[in-house]
Amino acid sequence: MLPTLVLVGRPNVGKSTLFNRLTRSRDALVADQPGLTRDRHYGRGRVGERSYLVVDTGGLEPVAKDGIMFEMARQSRQAVDEADMVLFLVDGRAGCTPQDLIIATELRKTGKPILVLVNKAEGMARARVTAEFFELGLGEPYPISSAHGDNVVEVVEIALENFPEEVEEETVNHDKPPKLAIVGRPNVGKSTLVNAILGEQRVIAFDQPGTTRDSIYIDFERDGKQYTIIDTAGVRRRGKVEEAIEKFSVIKTMQAIEDANVVVLVVDARDQITEQDAHVADFVLQAGRALVLAVNKWDGLDNHQREMVKSDIERKLHFLGFAKRHYISALNGNGIVNVLKSADEAYAAAMSKLSTPKLTRALLGATEKQAPPKVGRFLPKMRYAHQGGSNPPLIVIHGSGLDNIPASYARYLERAFAEVFRLEGTPLKIQFNSSKNPFEGKKPRALTEAEQRSAHRARIRGRKLYGKQ
Repeated sequence: MLPTLVLVGRPNVGKSTLFNRLTRSRDALVADQPGLTRDRHYGRGRVGERSYLVVDTGGLEPVAKDGIMFEMARQSRQAVDEADMVLFLVDGRAGCTPQDLIIATELRKTGKPILVLVNKAEGMARARVTAEFFELGLGEPYPISSAHGDNVVEVVEIALENFPEEVEEETVNHDKPPKLAIVGRPNVGKSTLVNAILGEQRVIAFDQPGTTRDSIYIDFERDGKQYTIIDTAGVRRRGKVEEAIEKFSVIKTMQAIEDANVVVLVVDARDQITEQDAHVADFVLQAGRALVLAVNKWDGLDNHQREMVKSDIERKLHFLGFAKRHYISALNGNGIVNVLKSADEAYAAAMSKLSTPKLTRALLGATEKQAPPKVGRFLPKMRYAHQGGSNPPLIVIHGSGLDNIPASYARYLERAFAEVFRLEGTPLKIQFNSSKNPFEGKKPRALTEAEQRSAHRARIRGRKLYGKQ
C-alpha cells in the first residue's frame, strides 16, 4: 500500500496550495480566505520513483465547539487517524500562534509521526523563520514555500524515507492471480456485480447507497483461472459524504485501485454520467491501471434512452477510448461473462512483453507517418525504443532533442504503439530519454605547435585543390 501523507494546520496556512503542488494539479481550491477547504481532498503524488497518497484537510480550529469550523476540525482529526505521516503546516510570517501550540499538543497525543513545515518562508533566513517553532516540541521545523516550491521535494523525501519502497516486480508477477477492483459511485451495483461474477451472494447487496464500507478482497476461480476480486465502497462527491466511517472508505477505494491490476468502473445507465464518474476514471488513469467500463442497469431502457447514454459516455468519458465498454445487468447476469473476458484481455495487455526490435520498427513507422514537431532550432530525432516496465506498459524512447516533445505528439505515439501491438484495455506511458552532447560546456583544448603547423598545411592543400577545380 502507498504511504498516506495528511496535511493539517490552522486555516489559511497554505495546505491546499501545497496539495496542488504535491499532486501537480489544481484540484484544491486556493484563495486568500480562511476556511475555503471544508471536506477532505484525496490525491496521488510522486517524487522521483516514489508514489504516495496525499490528503488535504480543512483548517483545524481546536477551540471551535460548533458550526462549520467544528465540522472542519472533526474531519481533520479523522484524516489524522488515517495518516502514515502528518505534515503540520504553520505560517512562517505569522509566527507561532496559540492555536499552533494547541494543535501540536493534540497531534502529539495521536502517536503519529509528524513533520512541522514552516510555510511562506520564501526569501527568509532559515534560522530566523524556524526558531520560534521549536517551541511546538515536534522536532526540527522545515522551512518551505508551497507557492514557489522551495524545499517541498526535500521534505517529502524526508517524510517517505522510513517507508519501504513499493516493489514493482510484485505488481507484474505473473505467478500471482490478477486483482480486479470493482469501483464506482454508491448504488451503481458494484456488490451485485461482484456476486454475479462469483456466482453466489458473497457480499451484501442492498438498494441503499453506502452498504459497502470497506474494500473486501475475495479469491475465486473461474474456468480454471485464479483471480482476486476487490469490492470497494462507493466514492461519493465530497460534499455528499457525511458519516465518519464512510470518509475512511474513500481512501480505502483509492488504495484498492493502486493495488489492483485491472479496474472495472461501474456506471449507472439509468442515471447521467456525473462529474464524480469522471473523477474516479481519471484517478484510475493516473494510477496507470488497465480498465474495463461496465454500464450497469442496461435492462429496461428503450432505444432512445440507450442512445442518450452512449452519447453521454462518449462526451464525458472520451479519455477512456482505450477501454472496452460493456452494457450489462448485474442483477440479471447479462453481459457478465464479457466483462471478465475483457478484464483478462486488459490484464494480458498490461503485462505484455514488447521486444526492442519490434518497438523500434513501430517507432520509426510512426515517425515516418508523422514526424515530431520542431522544438526550437533543432528537429527531434528518435532513434530506438525499448520497454521500461509493465502494468502499465512503459515505452522508453531514446534520441536527441526530446526534452520538449509536446503532449499531443506523445499521445499520437501511444495510439500508434497500441494499434501495432493490439494493446486494448490498458493505458500506455511514454518516457523520452534525450542524449546529451558529451562536449557541451567544455572548452576546446588549445592546439600544440605541431598540430597548428599540421592544420596550416591542410588549409594550404585545400586551397590549392580548390583552385585547380
